[in-house]
Amino acid sequence: MNLFNVYPLFNINPIKAQGSFLWDDKGEKYLDFYGGHAVISIGHNHPHYQTQLKNQLDKISFYSNSVQNELQTELAEKLGKLSGLEDYNLFLCNSGAEANENALKLASFHNGKSKVLYFSGSFHGRTSAAVSVTDNPKIVAPVNYDERFIKSEWNNIEQLEAVFEKQGNEISSVIIEGIQGVGGIMIPTVEFLTKIKELCQKHNAVLILDEVQSGYGRSGYFFAHQEFGIEADIITTAKGMGNGFPIGGVLIHPKFQASNGLLGTTFGGNHLACVAAIAVLDVMKDENLIENAQKMGEYIENKIKDFPHIKTIRRKGLMIGIELDRDCSEVRNSLLYNHHIFTGNSNDKAVLRILPALNIKKEETDLFIGALKTVLENL
Repeated sequence: MNLFNVYPLFNINPIKAQGSFLWDDKGEKYLDFYGGHAVISIGHNHPHYQTQLKNQLDKISFYSNSVQNELQTELAEKLGKLSGLEDYNLFLCNSGAEANENALKLASFHNGKSKVLYFSGSFHGRTSAAVSVTDNPKIVAPVNYDERFIKSEWNNIEQLEAVFEKQGNEISSVIIEGIQGVGGIMIPTVEFLTKIKELCQKHNAVLILDEVQSGYGRSGYFFAHQEFGIEADIITTAKGMGNGFPIGGVLIHPKFQASNGLLGTTFGGNHLACVAAIAVLDVMKDENLIENAQKMGEYIENKIKDFPHIKTIRRKGLMIGIELDRDCSEVRNSLLYNHHIFTGNSNDKAVLRILPALNIKKEETDLFIGALKTVLENL
């Protein structure tokens, strides 16, 4: 049997990782400035993370959600405290796409409506409803397409108001990323988010904040939308939540009522996943990683802002989009193959996406800064 070939692969095979570095099967060392799409939040193989997972393996690694699991309670309590959302409730699942599926479903159960508003440039996942609110026709199969899903232009208040004026009473929910990642690090304006919240309240629609990539301290706030003082009805999270262990979560405002069988999952919130997520929160708190994301992000921006070929820098914390005056692929490939540094791209071909671990150190950022300077000066 062969693998189903859906991923364009770099010819690199990492076999070991520590902190912000990877080593391949040839012994070459790489600086990880992308973290596998913002997944590696506390660095590879953090000692506390490793110890907690190994200890849990000696106890129990899995049982279904038909029994008590005190680790789920501990995770919910610690997540509530660190995020400042102690009055919300938590539903655990396995991924960001699954979190968004459950959020959309819960919203529809809540108000009995079926239409969903999403935005240009969005990416919410590849599963049924999640891909239907993702702005990429290439990955939306005919079975996923439905006129219930309405697209509006990013940061366009006038169009947003027009959509609600026409269809507001039919809209179940509005789903928006705290910061668009795949879209090219696109940051919503406070006016735009505030208007969405206002219209949702007016029309009994649910506001879903997709913080799958922009959450968990990535933006310099626990969730990116918290910078603007917006209260979401539902918040989804995943990527940095488990530092590589598959886990997702739906944070649910207390106005939503739970009932047996309303949502469900086989693997979500299993013992190993919870231990991984608890370890991440412990490290984030003990090592002040949200503050470090703010500090290191600002440091990187200040160092690179005058480099040649950079048009703009879009950044919150350590979620950084470097817009070049050309396709970024040449720069990305040079960083990878000539300087051994992993970076990312986006649907905007000119944007180089930077998502290092939240505990990145100054000397490690300097390696990236120096390499980027060399690459850009030699274009």
